[in-house]
Amino acid sequence: MKLYKYIDGKCNASGSKIKILRETAGLSQEQLAAKIQLEGLNLNQKAISRIENGERVVPDFELIFFSKVLKVPVCVLLDLWQN
Repeated sequence: MKLYKYIDGKCNASGSKIKILRETAGLSQEQLAAKIQLEGLNLNQKAISRIENGERVVPDFELIFFSKVLKVPVCVLLDLWQN
């Protein structure tokens, strides 16, 4: 399967927004990973780092977990939400 890159060669459209929201919430990558694990998705700190750096694809079902833990709609993670 060929993976197409997003903007600037990144593998996802949500990583930079996830990082901003995580930092705004005062969470470390490890803490975010722990919260996501408690919701039922097995992600570790390394996976969070790779997502935020755009090195890892984020499947749509994973966005639901980030949305729940970070308390924002999925559209915010994709920068589709205009404030």
